Amino acid sequence: MTRKADPTEFAGKRVLISGGTKGLGRATVDRFLAGGARVITSARGPLEPIDGVEFVQADLTTAEGGEALAKAAIDRLGGVDILAHVLGGSTTPGGGFAMLTDDYWLSELNLNLLATVRLDRLLIPQMIERGAGAVVHVTSIQSVLPLPDATTAYASAKAALRTYSKSISKELGPKGVRINTVSPGWIMT
Repeated sequence: MTRKADPTEFAGKRVLISGGTKGLGRATVDRFLAGGARVITSARGPLEPIDGVEFVQADLTTAEGGEALAKAAIDRLGGVDILAHVLGGSTTPGGGFAMLTDDYWLSELNLNLLATVRLDRLLIPQMIERGAGAVVHVTSIQSVLPLPDATTAYASAKAALRTYSKSISKELGPKGVRINTVSPGWIMT
């Protein structure tokens, strides 16, 4: 059963969605738009405009990319009320853990953990100042039920994201900032 979006559910809310140009991220963008939110997202390369969405070309696996997106959110939206980290994925090869070089590990950690940490560091302080905000970290079912072979580094990075999320939720909850995780399984996109 699909619930029809209330066009005023997120009216006036400013939402940043990392990884919002395809798959689960794009569905998240569409849902917030349908609820009346102002939305900003990014991608590494240019893409066709999405009606009603502010877009920044930025590589969030770099500190500079995160800074560019955070600055755009502040400049264009005046900050964010909701931060949804949907960015993630894996490019590691098959062949087991021994095939995963340091470069693969660092790539997975950068994409699936550090990109989120960087944006949080840049944007959550404004939420704390206002005494309100919501942050959603999309982890993975693999953070608790890892698959063998090619996903070891990905699952480990998502498990680290879960732990990070739990830790900062205890710190930020009393300051009015809610931290939640969502751990989806396999999604055909």
